[in-house]
Amino acid sequence: MEKITLRVFRGDNVSGGLVDYPVETFPGMVVLDAIHQIQAEQDSTLACRWNCKAAKCGSCSAEVDGKPALMCKTRVDQYPTGTIAVGPMRAFPHIKDLITDVSWNYRMSAKIPPLTPRPENEGKPFKLQQADVDRVQEFRKCIECFLCQDVCHVLREHDRKDAFFGPRQMVRIAALEMHPMDSLNRREQLKGEAGVGMCNITKCCTEVCPEHIHITDNAIIPLKERVADDYYDPIRGLLTKIGIIKRDTKAPLSSVPNDLTKIIVHEPRPVK
Repeated sequence: MEKITLRVFRGDNVSGGLVDYPVETFPGMVVLDAIHQIQAEQDSTLACRWNCKAAKCGSCSAEVDGKPALMCKTRVDQYPTGTIAVGPMRAFPHIKDLITDVSWNYRMSAKIPPLTPRPENEGKPFKLQQADVDRVQEFRKCIECFLCQDVCHVLREHDRKDAFFGPRQMVRIAALEMHPMDSLNRREQLKGEAGVGMCNITKCCTEVCPEHIHITDNAIIPLKERVADDYYDPIRGLLTKIGIIKRDTKAPLSSVPNDLTKIIVHEPRPVK
């Protein structure tokens, strides 16, 4: 049985540093296994977030050797040096050890109105083309691990959470905007508070997605194109004005009842 060294960040939002732990490996071992081994045999106070250990809950997001990754999906034999650095996601406020406060993502999600069918379609089964189902289904694979949010330089390097909802929320809006039964014009929100124009298409979010969603190509770029068509295309604007192109019949975002986008703020629990 071989040994590796796990270099884990220990500390809180005030101070901390890397601590080395020797770990005995076994075939197929992942980083989360190593963290659990440390908790069981060396230091039970090591804090991390996890749930399913099957790469489906999105809970065990961290940065492994500086790259955002799911600890349950990252094998230790990928690192032949035998030393693996593990730290918390750096785009969000740090709580303790490997745990960060990702609640901002849910607050932004609460601002996005849910699927709103046209009145004539409410309460009836949807009849959709298979191509429409396939397009939206890709976005539904998101497990909200927020690795795409963590690697996004707009949020991570520039901390512009005031101007950009981030890649994950672009995926959510795309699943609604591209749904043929949705009746809301979501381009108003995209151009405004969601800030789709802040993304400059580096595709780093796509690279770290554990579900292999083509975030940039299939979600963000089409959303940018729709906003550009509505707000920045002078020819389209002229053709729409004279009636050659039909105006969008979707309802404006302002028609959404306030209770559908209400944000409930809970007091944070004290860290023990």
